[in-house]
Amino acid sequence: MSSIRPDELDERLESGAEPFILDIRPRSAFQSNAIANSHNVPVYEALRSGDDDALRSRLEEIPADEDVVVVCKMGVVAKRATAVLTDEGYDATTLAGGMSGWTGYRNGSLGYKLRSLLWKLR
Repeated sequence: MSSIRPDELDERLESGAEPFILDIRPRSAFQSNAIANSHNVPVYEALRSGDDDALRSRLEEIPADEDVVVVCKMGVVAKRATAVLTDEGYDATTLAGGMSGWTGYRNGSLGYKLRSLLWKLR
C-alpha cells in the first residue's frame, strides 16, 4: 500500500497535478481544519470499528478516474480506506501522518521535521 508525504502532496498541489483528496474524518474535524479543495466522506468511525461497507456504500462520491489521496487524523484509518479503495480498483494512496502530519508540515514543527527524517531513511 502506498503513501505520500505531506511535502510530496504539497508539491503536487502547487504543480497543478491535483489528486482527489478524500478526507474521511468526522465532519466537525473536517470543518475545523482541512486541506484546500478536499472532499469529506465522514466514514472514519465506521472504518475504525471495522465496517468497510460504510466506505463502499459511498463510492459514487469518489471519482474512479482520478488519483485519490486519503486523509484521516494520523494516517492509520486512512490506510484501511486506501486498502478498500484499491480493492475496488481505485488508484489510492494514504497521506502519511494524516492531518497531524499535514498541519505539522505546514507549520514547520519540530515533530514533523523529525518524522520526515524517519520517512526519508526508510
